[in-house]
Amino acid sequence: MLTILGFAMIATFLVLIMMKKMSPIAALVLIPALFCVFVGKGAKLGDYVIEGVTSLAPTAAMLMFAIVYFGVMIDVGLFDPIVRGILKFAKADPMRIVVGTAILAAIVSLDGDGSTTFMITVSAMYPLYKRLKMSLVVMTGVAAMANGVMNTLPWGGPTARAATALKVDASEIFVPMIPALAVGLLAVIVLSYFLGLRERKRLGVLTLDQVLVEEKAEEKTTETVLVGAGAGGTGKDAIATGGSGSGTDAEDDDEDEKKRFQVLDPNRPTLRPKLYWFNALLTVALLTCMIMEWLPIPVLFLLGAALALTVNFPHIPDQKARLAAHADNVLNVSGMVFAAAVFTGVLQGTGMVDHMAKWMVDVIPEGMGPHMALVTGVLSLPLTYFMSNDGFYFGVLPVLAEAGAAHGVTPLEMARASLVGQPLHMSSPLVPAVYVLVGMAKVEFGDHTKFVVKWAALTCLIILAAGMLFGII
Repeated sequence: MLTILGFAMIATFLVLIMMKKMSPIAALVLIPALFCVFVGKGAKLGDYVIEGVTSLAPTAAMLMFAIVYFGVMIDVGLFDPIVRGILKFAKADPMRIVVGTAILAAIVSLDGDGSTTFMITVSAMYPLYKRLKMSLVVMTGVAAMANGVMNTLPWGGPTARAATALKVDASEIFVPMIPALAVGLLAVIVLSYFLGLRERKRLGVLTLDQVLVEEKAEEKTTETVLVGAGAGGTGKDAIATGGSGSGTDAEDDDEDEKKRFQVLDPNRPTLRPKLYWFNALLTVALLTCMIMEWLPIPVLFLLGAALALTVNFPHIPDQKARLAAHADNVLNVSGMVFAAAVFTGVLQGTGMVDHMAKWMVDVIPEGMGPHMALVTGVLSLPLTYFMSNDGFYFGVLPVLAEAGAAHGVTPLEMARASLVGQPLHMSSPLVPAVYVLVGMAKVEFGDHTKFVVKWAALTCLIILAAGMLFGII
């Protein structure tokens, strides 16, 4: 019964948010509360929620101060060279912009933290997608998949969990998986290429100068800019659909959008060019401490945010202004994390997760024993999507590994296979970082889910196929 209710609760949540009948925060809170009553444990709802909130509180704190830290770094211009470098590469070509998104997300993912990856990637790419009127779900989908592949780094989390759960060395899991993961990353870049071609066909191509001139014109007027693509390069050529050179720009004087596009403004008052190398070194030091695990990540970002604010904005009114500027993102993301704590608290507290995992293991045919690595790879897609990495790696993987060991499948093979589902996992509603991604990109979570699931699942299967082809799994 708990198995059925667990799957029903997850399905209800996904259907309601994908159909936009409820907001993610409301769905994450109300649906598990309702199912907790159905299970007959409504009296313990408070305990489950408190337990869930307690477990996710460090994550929420990390996200809050990470958003403030990277928000300040964006304000002072630390990432402007990255933005302009991508601009030069992309040349306002939608295909190059989408490929650039994948490459940037993969590179930034080397720090091992999805939230910071999404904050930097969206901050750099959002202005281009908005200016060219490109699909924002393409940006979120590509970034999530690239980060999902890179999330398998030993310091990223899943590999360490698999190594701990099966008592094997993390390097012995990861190093042999590098060829298969490289194929997976290549698949994401190839997919980005074709998605970019589709966007190029829909929108056409502008030159870099046209985009920058359009930005400058936007700063000088709040009136609607008339499209004049055929007027001989007046500097106000907007992006016409299909490159037709006719039509009018939709009103683009929304204050919030203009603030977001100012990440490219070389004259914004928050720039601190004299402190550029201080901010760069501070960021490198912060990421180094994170990778080396010298201090807990929430503590690192708390200290980093406080130091960045104090040095870059020594006057208290300026500090308050920067905090206020990023308050929306902080509130949205932290609120989503605490709402997700209700969902995970009920799933785990009622025992739904345990029953769902046991059912999944029990339905595996006896004849599949010698192929348990393949089975684990396939199961990692839905299981890491519908439950946390902790639940999968510490609750399900040991059971699967025990079944595989009875048929001669080594723990290392099982551990490697368990990493396959990470590109899909990074878009799970139980992953706090995905709310940073969709929140900063101003994308509905349901729209992101509808777009990314099929492509992320394909990427996972490509990694699994490559692993089997290379004899790794």
